[in-house]
Amino acid sequence: MSYSEFTLDKVRKSFALTIIDKVNIFASIPEIECPALLAELLQENVPLALASNTEKSRSEMIIAPILISVRKYLKNQISLFSGIDFTVDSEKGLNGNCDFIISRSPELLIVNAPVVTIVEAKKENINAGLGQCVAEMIAARIFNEREGNNIQTIYGTVTTGTNWKFLKLINQVVEIDLSEYYINNIGKILGILSSIVME
Repeated sequence: MSYSEFTLDKVRKSFALTIIDKVNIFASIPEIECPALLAELLQENVPLALASNTEKSRSEMIIAPILISVRKYLKNQISLFSGIDFTVDSEKGLNGNCDFIISRSPELLIVNAPVVTIVEAKKENINAGLGQCVAEMIAARIFNEREGNNIQTIYGTVTTGTNWKFLKLINQVVEIDLSEYYINNIGKILGILSSIVME
């Protein structure tokens, strides 16, 4: 078993979680201004990514530039990992590659304080990626506990690149924001990502 095999119901039962879904969990987080370079990249890249319509193109042309922009906005205080193996507990199915992990540390060579897991929605189905995202969030929490990192809240997002859904894990409670945030409001997505990484 691996992260991608978890459904939301399966991860809830496997880890005795309470799932709370509500609207506008992250709505009060202020927007930040989209840097000119990112705006230009997205103007060029989004139509290309949508035309080719593959997860890889969305990842490379939309998601990665947004995450790199967040890192730059936060003055490189965070690190970003893409497609890495993040095996935490194989017996519990907490193993496999993660699409993206953001770590609250400037170290670039090793993950040492994961705070946000990012799942690319398969076949543009955001809800189908929620189970995988929550499993990766559980793994990040276990990893932080083992490392002695005092990180109380783990965040996650499932995205198509153009649509973003955010989650948070505190203790055994997963809160899923029923609202989706769209690429045409990139300032809001940047604001949420910047805020949750540094909380």
